[in-house]
Amino acid sequence: MFSVIIPVYRNAEFVPRLVAEFTVIAATVAERFGMATEFVFVVDGSPDDSFELLEKALPEAPFRSRLLLHARNFGSFAAIRTGLRAASGEYFAVIAADLQEPPGLLLRFLDELAGGGADIAVGVRESRDDPGASRLAANVFWGFYRRFVVRDIPSGGVDVFGCNRRIREELLRLEEANSSLVGLVYWLGFRRVEVPYRRRARELGRSGWTFRKKVDYLTDSVFAFTDLPIRILTACGAFGFAVAACLAAFVVAMRLTGHIQAAGYTATILVIVFFGALNTLGLGFIGSYAWRSYENTKRRPLALVRTARVFEGAPGPVSLVHEIGGLP
Repeated sequence: MFSVIIPVYRNAEFVPRLVAEFTVIAATVAERFGMATEFVFVVDGSPDDSFELLEKALPEAPFRSRLLLHARNFGSFAAIRTGLRAASGEYFAVIAADLQEPPGLLLRFLDELAGGGADIAVGVRESRDDPGASRLAANVFWGFYRRFVVRDIPSGGVDVFGCNRRIREELLRLEEANSSLVGLVYWLGFRRVEVPYRRRARELGRSGWTFRKKVDYLTDSVFAFTDLPIRILTACGAFGFAVAACLAAFVVAMRLTGHIQAAGYTATILVIVFFGALNTLGLGFIGSYAWRSYENTKRRPLALVRTARVFEGAPGPVSLVHEIGGLP
């Protein structure tokens, strides 16, 4: 079975198109690969009526599906993990509910995975139909990510991927809070293949991927996968020490030669401010690492499911519905 995970947040307007697009995908997978497809929708505490619309539409859909509702908004990566845990296939893929990644990408993922040539297939954006400002911000974001966080990641970044059961099990073992799922996929290693595609423009609604969430994602990625802030702080400390030593030697020499009659007020204030700011910055960096380590020691679940349902997708006007009390 091929399991497709779809995190849903503020995507109510896409529900009819999702059902239509996935109907075609399920039929193509059955014809080309001879296997069934299940679609796992994880509504991540969405404030709109995404869950209610999916609850009405999925019983009528001609494919097997699962519908899960988080108790609150835990983030898209937590939603993907919930979907991976609930899915029952041999091969898995992730795709966004806003359909900016073409659904045909799922078939290309399955081609690579079922062929046995790769354990992980990642979607690599060759181009994107986003506004200029968004493209610039994305290029800066992924350029920094590639340079300082995960050097193997493609220059256009990665939002969607597919994997086999072994990778899915390894990912679920890594229960790290405040981390990057994409970073974990690359950390695992194994055999990877890149599948290029063109990112489509968002046709409906407004993206929930806000500037604040992008900044949070970047900081989580930095603190979870690199000691760059510590190295920067160390370099700044060494530089500040060298400057202070040179300044001290200069002041002593000028004092001994009689060029300085009294200690300079301005220099003293500047030195105090500089090293005070450096110490504060250092405490912030160290505190961020300490807080993340502390979060991981709590062993809290990364997400909680409030409601979970399975729609068998049997032929006929209405499919069979099962209520389940928890995740399999």
